[in-house]
Amino acid sequence: MRIRAAVLEQFGAPLVVQEVELVEPRAGEALVRLSACGVCHTDLYTASGADPTGYSPCVLGHEGAGIVERVGDGVSHVKPGDQVITLFAPECGTCLHCRSPRTNRCLAIRDQQNAGYLPDGTTRLFRAGEPLRHFMGASAFAEYTVMPEIALAKVSPEAPPAGCAPFACGLSTGLGAALFTARVEPGATVAVFGCGLVGLGAVIGARLAGAGRIIAVDLSENRLAEARHHGATDTRIAAPDVVAWVRTETGGFGADYTFEATGNVTVMGQAVEAAREAWGVATMCGVAGKGELLELVPRLLITGRRVVGTSFGGVKGRTQVPLLVDRWLAGEIDVDALISHRIRLEEINHAFELMERQDGIRTVIEFS
Repeated sequence: MRIRAAVLEQFGAPLVVQEVELVEPRAGEALVRLSACGVCHTDLYTASGADPTGYSPCVLGHEGAGIVERVGDGVSHVKPGDQVITLFAPECGTCLHCRSPRTNRCLAIRDQQNAGYLPDGTTRLFRAGEPLRHFMGASAFAEYTVMPEIALAKVSPEAPPAGCAPFACGLSTGLGAALFTARVEPGATVAVFGCGLVGLGAVIGARLAGAGRIIAVDLSENRLAEARHHGATDTRIAAPDVVAWVRTETGGFGADYTFEATGNVTVMGQAVEAAREAWGVATMCGVAGKGELLELVPRLLITGRRVVGTSFGGVKGRTQVPLLVDRWLAGEIDVDALISHRIRLEEINHAFELMERQDGIRTVIEFS
């Protein structure tokens, strides 16, 4: 079938919206008609050429939501008519990691997905007879996509599609970082560095976990206002003295839990330093630039702080994303406030411009 898609032709150049060919799903796969797709920093990171694992040409986009139209042989988890969220972090349910409660890092299709292919090592996307690679297993900057069944989360049909899209990456990453990776405890003090979608997700997750105090740090007053809306009790403009300020605000000790959501290695260091001696947990959510290193004074660790990383917030996609969506539908998460701009696919490059100047929280492509 012929579809419109946004193709990354070469790094550092605008995406090109054009017609490409998408072939039918094979065994274990589903054809999804996209309803909406969030524009995530990871898409921009890859398009810019900063990602050392990036490749082109390919169809970008991974924060998708849509409706299943057809399925291949052996598919049982989803059926035509189901509303689904695309998962760059699949959940096969049977591999060693899926069977463990300690991680969401499914092993089933990782190698092929990282190389830009579906599980059988081939692509369903073509242009002029030549294959186009997939991106993060999703390629959701397109009217339709074909994805493995294990990379689709079936969610409530009552959920508005545009609001579903952020759960495919940024929002779930922040929520999960607080709820599933760090496991914030009731009454705890939390500090969140960076209030984009991931950071705001961490603020929301900390609130849902019952944190007693939530400190939000960002360079933007507008984003700090958003953080207060979603549950932050204290806000602070980012500055070199922010660690000292957090410690002062916490009786000289630091926060029980800190979250870094900027990808800036200096801020990562601040998140570690701002964590409480003896039991503070600093969770790294952001993606640093190519070749950058995080430098830490060892004493920060031997005095009891722990530094942990998180991928997709530790969320097991097929089982836990639907539960997060249900919490939204129950009124616990204000997703509408996180969607700043709604655009057409043809405006994808404008979405990147908005992101680069930090205009808003999340831009969502809506497909007619």
